[in-house]
Amino acid sequence: MKILHVVPSISLVYGGPSQMVLGLCAALADQGIDVTILTTNSNGDTGQLPLEVPLGVPILQKGYQIIYFPCSPFRRYKFSLQLLQWLANHASDYDIAHIHALFSPVSTAAATIARYCHLPYILRPLGTLDPADLQKKRLLKQFYGTFLERPNLAGAAGVHFTTEQEAKISHRYGVKTQDLVIPLGVSLPDNCPPYGQIRQNLGIPNNLPLLLFMSRIDPKKGLNLLLAAGENLVKREVKFHLVIAGSNPQDPTYEAQIQEQISKSCLAKHTTITGFVKGELKLGLLQDADLFVLPSYYENFGIAVAEAMAMNIPVVISEGVYIWPDIQEVAAGWVTSLDIEMLTNTLETALNNPQERQKRGENARQLVLNRYQWPVIAQQMIKTYANLISPTEPIM
Repeated sequence: MKILHVVPSISLVYGGPSQMVLGLCAALADQGIDVTILTTNSNGDTGQLPLEVPLGVPILQKGYQIIYFPCSPFRRYKFSLQLLQWLANHASDYDIAHIHALFSPVSTAAATIARYCHLPYILRPLGTLDPADLQKKRLLKQFYGTFLERPNLAGAAGVHFTTEQEAKISHRYGVKTQDLVIPLGVSLPDNCPPYGQIRQNLGIPNNLPLLLFMSRIDPKKGLNLLLAAGENLVKREVKFHLVIAGSNPQDPTYEAQIQEQISKSCLAKHTTITGFVKGELKLGLLQDADLFVLPSYYENFGIAVAEAMAMNIPVVISEGVYIWPDIQEVAAGWVTSLDIEMLTNTLETALNNPQERQKRGENARQLVLNRYQWPVIAQQMIKTYANLISPTEPIM
């Protein structure tokens, strides 16, 4: 079985989507699947990868191939004419394509080429079909969706949603689709720095619960709710230290607004802002955190939540993070509505109850082991690919 993945960028600055593609392809390769990723050299700022890599030449990594193509002629939109030309020439070499991101020109064109070349393909929307997300640039997306994405959805062998809730609410432009609900996975971390090292490096006292927000700095992530709740906690004299880890290369203005808002509030003395994190700093923050928080307005999955749970960290998430039913079912944390007062009360309860945090953290880890490990996800995906290539039985 030869599988082709197409994604606009695999730079980690774009967050979960990049991590998901790399993790899935490594897990597929571990199970003997021939996998190739087509992507561009965009990394979210200059448009060039941090390290020089050969363009248009397959690079072997963890058992699968990556082929980078230059962003041209529309660098801003991670578009690559060379990538599309390669796909048109080599589509017949593959059994199925897995295309990540809608409303991205290179992914849209890739689906069109796959359809023209009679290559079956799966689309993964990445939350872009969420009604709330469709309100951004509404008129443009309405035109784009109707005339470009609608035929892609109609021609797809399947549409990959990561939660039942995402599949339930997603807009389809009147098209009936074959929905494939398969969650994302995480890799269990190793080689973590010594416990407490990152806390010490950041000057956070050991006697303060570390509350971690780790995600892209974007209005959809509910930071306005979190900051208001944090100010309430300070006024109630609840002991904690908040770490905000993340960035937004596509909207640095909003990121600057958040930093300014914190600097002028009572949260300033209780907050550390790290910017984008990776490697040892990221692992160290996850290891040292006592509680993870993500009060997003909408989130098709929430890969950062799963990463936190893999480290035995209980989570506080909103009902806008669509894996919340799993969290609630096994008591892997706390679920709150999109309400400042309820978020405040929930955080206060969690911060003031270390024994309950420990218990729910253990539940969180077990949830990841049972449902969100890459080998488990890869097996589901392989079965799905096989059924779409040669239908023999209904896909569960």
